Amino acid sequence: QVQLIETGGGLVQAGGSLRLSCLASGRTISIFTMSWFRQAPGKEREFVAFVTSDDTTNYANSVKGRFTISRDNAKNTVYLQMNSLTPEDTAIYYCRARGAVIVGTYWGQGTQVTVSS
Repeated sequence: QVQLIETGGGLVQAGGSLRLSCLASGRTISIFTMSWFRQAPGKEREFVAFVTSDDTTNYANSVKGRFTISRDNAKNTVYLQMNSLTPEDTAIYYCRARGAVIVGTYWGQGTQVTVSS
């Protein structure tokens, strides 16, 4: 089993920055592709970014150039640096660890990010 705890959410003004953290326990994250998703009120959960075990990254077009995902395997933590935030970034942000089928997929409980205009 893997437990994921997201922290770092909060209220920020448009144009500001936040850094989200996702701390894993129960298993090393080095074997997982780690991702961030978000869900805005009334909308479906959407992909934000991922980083693979060999540090390949990918981003949703809506956040490309503003958000940066990174991982620190020694700290068993993945980060999401969010810059130039807009009200459209307001959502609950979720961390996901996805491994091979036999390893499984795990989600955190989410952290709220609210961007005021």
